[in-house]
Amino acid sequence: MSTTATANCPECDAPVSFAKPPLNGEVVRCGDCGVELEVTNADPITLEVAPEVEEDWGE
Repeated sequence: MSTTATANCPECDAPVSFAKPPLNGEVVRCGDCGVELEVTNADPITLEVAPEVEEDWGE
């Protein structure tokens, strides 16, 4: 018997499903609005909008 974990997208409140328990720092995409989300807590699952990756120009 498999259990699917879910959490709500902080951007559009749509449910985001995980086939297996997510790991802290894992990045997933919301199926409804397409925003990238970062798992900030695995139990209970807490999602936040993933920070934009900024280019490092070697500074």
